[in-house]
Amino acid sequence: MSAETPPGRELHLVIGFDGSSAAIRALDAAARLLSVRPPGRITVVWVAHLSPAVELSADAVSIVEHDFDQVAAELRTTVGERLADSRLPWDFQWRQGLIAAELIAVAESVQTAKPEDVVVLLVGSSSSAMHRIVGSIAVSLAHHSPVPVTIVP
Repeated sequence: MSAETPPGRELHLVIGFDGSSAAIRALDAAARLLSVRPPGRITVVWVAHLSPAVELSADAVSIVEHDFDQVAAELRTTVGERLADSRLPWDFQWRQGLIAAELIAVAESVQTAKPEDVVVLLVGSSSSAMHRIVGSIAVSLAHHSPVPVTIVP
């Protein structure tokens, strides 16, 4: 039995990224993995999330969306700087909604567009005590993702 991916199949890593140390560890792990196991590519996804309880006026929504654009640009720059030396192909997406659901949607869209690729979601583990009690994005992905999930410690 071989651990190698058959020829013609790329490893497509979808990374949940919010700039936290856990997200940076996941991004670095993805770059290391693809540097020793080409071919592949990285899709970095930031999901802007507002609690469903938050109700905003049209003007406030416009301001928040502008702020989200700025955060996304900063995160994209951070990713570009971290991956610059790797020369790996990558792209950046930002979405708005429930984090786990949006990450799964990106992974499913990649899998649909390139069914021959191996798609894996990578996320950093949370060190928050609250997440250990009520669950984290990583745990939600592990329970609901249709593609393999790697949780980077």
